[in-house]
Amino acid sequence: MTSKEFIDTYLPLGDALYRVAFHILESQADAEDAVQDLYAKLWNSRSTLDAVRSPRPYCMALMKNICIDRIRKASNAEESGLNENIPSGRATDDGTIGNETMKRMAKAIGDLPKGQREVIQMRIFEDLSNEEISRKTGMSNLTVRVLLSQARKTLRKALD
Repeated sequence: MTSKEFIDTYLPLGDALYRVAFHILESQADAEDAVQDLYAKLWNSRSTLDAVRSPRPYCMALMKNICIDRIRKASNAEESGLNENIPSGRATDDGTIGNETMKRMAKAIGDLPKGQREVIQMRIFEDLSNEEISRKTGMSNLTVRVLLSQARKTLRKALD
């Protein structure tokens, strides 16, 4: 893949990738770092990117994995005592709350019925519109809206 092809194909995905990262990490700086890490990873493997048929879903999956890895590393660092020198305060508490919320959210999404889980993942991670989800799944637009509404309601309850 040439640098022009890379720029034309992958750089326009930056905003959507940032939204996914911010949604998962709940931090602007962490989300920006995650997007930068993803672009570095893509650039380093650009010779194999020609085989990717759907760049957007591919990047969204990579972004989700990068964010999950970041959360795991932060969680492991906290458990091993590497953060003992960090003064206790609001920033540390917010990070802990964000990690716990993310874990609860991931579990809640995993516990959703298949249809709800499928449409909410397409909406959040692939940033698809209701119409796009409808076309991709073969469900009616009304069914997609209802499933999204039910999924959001269930997720809100799980986070309360």
